[in-house]
Amino acid sequence: MIGDRIEVNIAGGLDFPLPRMVHVRQKFKTPKLDSVGQAVVDQFKRPEVRAAIKPGMTIAVGCGSRGIANIADCAKQVVAELKALGAKPFIFPAMGSHGGATAEGQREVLEGYGINEAFVGCPIHSQMDVVEVGKLDSGMPVYMDKLAAAADGVVVICRVKPHTNFRAPIESGIVKMLTIGMGKIIGATTLHTYGMDMFGELLPKTAKMIIAKKNFLFGVAMVENAADETAIIEIVPAEQTFDREPVLLAKAKELMPRLQFDEIDVLVVEKIGKNISGSGMDPNITGRNCRHTEWNMKPFVKKIAVLGLTPETHGNATGLGGADVITMRLYKELDIAKTYANVITSTYLDGAAIPIIMNTDADAIRLAVKTVVRVKPQDTKIVRIPNTLEIMDIHVSEAMLPFIKANPAMFEVVGEPEPFKFDAKGTLYPMLGKHVEHVTV
Repeated sequence: MIGDRIEVNIAGGLDFPLPRMVHVRQKFKTPKLDSVGQAVVDQFKRPEVRAAIKPGMTIAVGCGSRGIANIADCAKQVVAELKALGAKPFIFPAMGSHGGATAEGQREVLEGYGINEAFVGCPIHSQMDVVEVGKLDSGMPVYMDKLAAAADGVVVICRVKPHTNFRAPIESGIVKMLTIGMGKIIGATTLHTYGMDMFGELLPKTAKMIIAKKNFLFGVAMVENAADETAIIEIVPAEQTFDREPVLLAKAKELMPRLQFDEIDVLVVEKIGKNISGSGMDPNITGRNCRHTEWNMKPFVKKIAVLGLTPETHGNATGLGGADVITMRLYKELDIAKTYANVITSTYLDGAAIPIIMNTDADAIRLAVKTVVRVKPQDTKIVRIPNTLEIMDIHVSEAMLPFIKANPAMFEVVGEPEPFKFDAKGTLYPMLGKHVEHVTV
């Protein structure tokens, strides 16, 4: 039984100095929109978009569970434009098994992103019932949110980005939202039982059936830059989905940030969560994925220490199995039911495996450092990030400075070497970041 502390005999203990850390800024191209609202207005001026909306139509607007930059503002403007054209929109969660796979949990996720009836200006209908749209040639049933299926039209708002578990011309975006998201836990589970290695082929087939059977109008595709800012908003009409989404995915890959190192001894991630990535922490950033997933991404990270969860994830710690060590406070924040519902749906059960637990942030980091073989603690190459969405401003140990200074086109040294700063309880003072809970410790 795990209590509030774990007492473990560690040879030599953990009472050794950590390397000093330096604030470094990674350099990326970061084009961004001046106004998300205006970008949506401009997209609704397109004749083919306006022609899809008829006065009096009830339109189901699907929103997901990712922490997409400016998602609430985008949803609000989409609703306003639909209403201006005479439609009657409502928002529904299109997020598969997230939010504990309950109607209230999924509504709570949307609330956490600022998507509520008062702000967006339309009703929000959250429920978990689905209807079967049809069957693929393989016999696989295709499911869709019951309320969305009954509406006169469907719109989804999503971010187009590289997926965390497979590679294909279409990965995360409109197609995934139509299939995994709108299918609720039943549809998501059905698709995942075929394996994510089949998604590149299976998701487009499923989406094509939904589009053929139901009145899917368009997707509002958002693409972000390396600074987690909105770079592109494009409305993609149903008939253009399979031509435009690969183009937008290619742009997303061009703009996506990464940790610009081949190898890291210890990666310290302050917070993980479903608002950060479907995998809690994005394997495209950490270089580490679920067992049995073909993945050839840099950097190679020897040890990962995760310190906490984002408030927006509501205890869903999917992806913590990708860490080597976590903290007691993360363990106490863990909602087993929500995490298991999500991970069991995905079929990648190691995503919920609980790593070694250390009592404090300081002990977690020191254990990760101590267990890097053939490297002295003071020579350990450490990278510290708030989360895998925000990696422009990072902290690195002094051992990494020669490489950083030799690559001025990739990095800028911002600060001076300083020790890790812990409070009296061993809690690390947080880095500043949009997805980090700002607390005084």
